[in-house]
Amino acid sequence: MVDRRATELYGQYSQKKISRRQFLEKLAIIVGGVAAAYAVLPLLENSVVQAEIIRKDDARLVAQLVKFPTGSGQMSGYQAQPKNLAKMPAIIVVHENRGLNPHVEDVARRFALEGFLVLAPDALSSMGGSPADSEQAIGMIKNLNMEETIKNFAAAAAYLKTHPQSTGKVGVVGFCWGGAVANSLAVQSTDINAAVPYYGKQPPTEDVVKIKAALLLHYAGLDERINQGIPALKEALVKNGVEHELYMYEGTEHAFNNDTNPARYNKEAAELAWKRTIDFLTRKLKI
Repeated sequence: MVDRRATELYGQYSQKKISRRQFLEKLAIIVGGVAAAYAVLPLLENSVVQAEIIRKDDARLVAQLVKFPTGSGQMSGYQAQPKNLAKMPAIIVVHENRGLNPHVEDVARRFALEGFLVLAPDALSSMGGSPADSEQAIGMIKNLNMEETIKNFAAAAAYLKTHPQSTGKVGVVGFCWGGAVANSLAVQSTDINAAVPYYGKQPPTEDVVKIKAALLLHYAGLDERINQGIPALKEALVKNGVEHELYMYEGTEHAFNNDTNPARYNKEAAELAWKRTIDFLTRKLKI
């Protein structure tokens, strides 16, 4: 097993925060020498899936950029769906704090191949769209008006509910920052039938009474900051009779599902969470 410090260091290198020389020098210190560093390097490079899982031009899908109306204008997003004319349930995919990027678009295509009409809105639409630089996106997201942002995602739910190829049932899946948005959307939108937040900040406990959707909650065992809110949320969910399932993935970091983040990605946990997510959404949206 590769030392966790080495995978975190590789994450810094892959995100171009340090040079290759700096990376190799620090890696040599961690693993015990230059020769060992070069021996470990292929393991680090192969420990994360950097390539697309579902190609952009996959013949089974129709995928495109779309715009849909919101209360304050228009929002853009990436839409993917199976290439058929049948009606299907819909899913909103909410990106991390790095904006709508190729990884999130790939996740949207993965859901589409499971038989869903999928929309991944760009929360930074009002700022000209998500930039290629993920660090820049983080700063931009911090400046968003969250009340307005949740209203925009509620508009995305309404758009999907009335889409010609939608059955009218809508779910939301969010990751990291998007997990918090998924929780808020379950509170604020009556169009949401099922919500799946991955390691998302919990909504205020006094708002839980408003939730009508079924919840599937994924948490990372080492995510101390986010996990502090779990006991209060569980108590509020039980008190208000909100249907929910909660899973803790021990030994994993926040963002364990992101297979382009070598410092955080956990293949076993990600695959198990994905299976649970698809099973849950199939039960709640397809029946």
